[in-house]
Amino acid sequence: MIVEDLLKQRKMTKYRLALEANIPHSTLSEICSDKTKLEKCSAETIYKLAKTLGISMETLTEAGIRRTELEKSYEHNLPAYLQHDLDEYKAGIENSSSLLDCLWGELYGSINIAEINDGTITAEHADYLRQKFLWGGART
Repeated sequence: MIVEDLLKQRKMTKYRLALEANIPHSTLSEICSDKTKLEKCSAETIYKLAKTLGISMETLTEAGIRRTELEKSYEHNLPAYLQHDLDEYKAGIENSSSLLDCLWGELYGSINIAEINDGTITAEHADYLRQKFLWGGART
């Protein structure tokens, strides 16, 4: 995700970045889709990406690590009802459940309750969960 944000800022395509950084397009695609985490990449790959994007290796990896930590904290230690609905929704996606629309609605309601009624998650936290799981992030 951090790489995609940098690409948008620089109005650059993944293809162009892969060419200029001299890394395989498939590697970059896996990084951008979070199949490969930045902290798991070789130093050479991080160096090539950072140099091509005009930032330091530290900035690239620290931003990626901070984002990963944020994601972990935003998907765990939720109110019990929200954690249950999130787990059920994830399982529904994995199993191609015929009740996915119902699970979606349950998760949407639980996020809203946790944010608006209970105040147990922040608006930023709720937006993160909605964006990742409800607005297409988990299905694509």
